[in-house]
Amino acid sequence: MAERRILHDEFFKKAKAEGYLARSAYKLKEIQERHRILRSGMNVVDLGCAPGSWLQVAREIVGAKGFVVGIDLQEVRHNIAPNVLTIVGDIFKADPTKLLADPARKFDVVLSDMAPSTSGHGDDALSIRLCRRVLELLPVLLGPGGACVMKVLEGGGYPALLQDCGRIFAKVKGLKPKASRDASREIFIIAEGYKPPAAKTQEPSAPARPRPGWGDTGSRGPGA
Repeated sequence: MAERRILHDEFFKKAKAEGYLARSAYKLKEIQERHRILRSGMNVVDLGCAPGSWLQVAREIVGAKGFVVGIDLQEVRHNIAPNVLTIVGDIFKADPTKLLADPARKFDVVLSDMAPSTSGHGDDALSIRLCRRVLELLPVLLGPGGACVMKVLEGGGYPALLQDCGRIFAKVKGLKPKASRDASREIFIIAEGYKPPAAKTQEPSAPARPRPGWGDTGSRGPGA
């Protein structure tokens, strides 16, 4: 018999005790501890932000002088802070320029904890597709020298995705945080030193979206 999934593990309990909306907060916290992606005063966008735990962590670090924007198919019902804006929308359809608080200033960091609704078949391919959509949006959203953190399910397309990230970032690494479940195939790509294309980039097209459930919770329950 397969080992039964433990839902209420130490990170779930810790999140409840410390006021985070999901256990996934500790994934970003570890990434921050190791790579110092976020700093005070930064502008940050979180793609697939529900239920809002990454928004909470980002706001703690950027402080009152920074700005955090999140977009997800699901509504974030928790009121985090005055300088945290959340939008209900689809990244395959939404106008990415509408996410910019100031059209003259792009984001310093792009975050993505998106995952498809898991079925056990082809999940890694759907995850890669989400990540590639993130890469399509970077010329509009991310400023030169900026950083990107995005979740992907390891599979056949992961090496090529990592290589493509290496072409547009100065430094790229993969990390599986301690808060990730042992059975999970998720890994986080940490990319720093964005090198935007030299030619003027048109607004990304809107290809057909994958099946619903690309937010932080997906079909797995809060804080998976």
